[in-house]
Amino acid sequence: MPPLPTVLVSGAGVAGLATAWWLRHYGFPVTVVEKAPLLRDGGHAVDIRGVALEVVKAMGLHDTLQAQRTRLRGLSMLDRQGEPVSVDDSRTFSGGKLDSADIELFRDILCRVLADAVGASADICFDEHITALTPGANGVTVSFARQLSRTYDVVIGADGVYSPVRRHAVQPGDDCLRPLGGALAFYSAPNLLALDGREGMYRDAELGVVVYPDASGRELRVGAGFGAEVDSALRHDVAAQKALTRAQLRGLGGHWQPLVDAVDSTDAFYFGELVQVKLPRWSNGRVALVGDAAHCASPFSGQGTSLALVGAFVLARELANTPATPEAAFARYEARMRGFVDLNQALVDMTRQGPVPDAQMAAAANGIDLPDLRAA
Repeated sequence: MPPLPTVLVSGAGVAGLATAWWLRHYGFPVTVVEKAPLLRDGGHAVDIRGVALEVVKAMGLHDTLQAQRTRLRGLSMLDRQGEPVSVDDSRTFSGGKLDSADIELFRDILCRVLADAVGASADICFDEHITALTPGANGVTVSFARQLSRTYDVVIGADGVYSPVRRHAVQPGDDCLRPLGGALAFYSAPNLLALDGREGMYRDAELGVVVYPDASGRELRVGAGFGAEVDSALRHDVAAQKALTRAQLRGLGGHWQPLVDAVDSTDAFYFGELVQVKLPRWSNGRVALVGDAAHCASPFSGQGTSLALVGAFVLARELANTPATPEAAFARYEARMRGFVDLNQALVDMTRQGPVPDAQMAAAANGIDLPDLRAA
């Protein structure tokens, strides 16, 4: 039997680490490159729902992730001074009903669990990124920022909304980005709100802010969504991102003020345009995309993590079925995932005042059948 193809995965987020896990599970030699110097701390709470729960069960990670869930006690609606207006102890805005089987946990915790599960069988190279991809008859020659060039049989882009792999090898430019008319900032701040284990939320016509304590209870994760024009220069200017975020929060006072002030000092800060990624194809030759790089649904869908986990399995499974013909494997992967992605992208309605209706979320979260998962 010929050796399995060598695979390079770009990106050590949820999609990249889950893809590396499944590829390793099927015996592929895998290398992961990540531009950041280490796994990123901070970030928002993410959800594992529906079919994605079956994926993490098949990975043997369900119990570990269940033990790491946020365990929020409910939702407290706050006014502009941070005072409680109403309390709902049956659900949260971000995670849905508290009595559901869904797992809500922080993104950085999920990535650490996945990285530990991938282990030494996959080489994770931090502080490195791809600068060019050159396809050849028998593989893809990859140029790196720090290392010498190397040829891999297959390259997987799991490198997010602004995926360099996508631009190098699948579709250049930003035509695939569909703006939703806003931006989202997430950052960490000292826990100075008396939320009593609940998620706190403020919302008006222009601004939505959600806060929740981290696992230690000493820190708050703060998310602010607002309408804003975001040009490409802002993507790489953290100081300008923080200034814009602080300006959008300027109308909040009282108990909010220390959290507004924390924007300037926090090191754990994420900012991004609210966009969806819509591509005519997710692969080109021996290069394929997974997760947000292929089909970002936006954080407002609540389903980006589940899409990444399911997509990682489907891509790896199809590649394992026909390792000698990755192009055919990628075509089957896309054919299986397209309808599921469409359902989940359709969850986003920027005019909606409340969370996604439970029935619509359940239909989208379970909108793909994975019969081969049971034999994975």
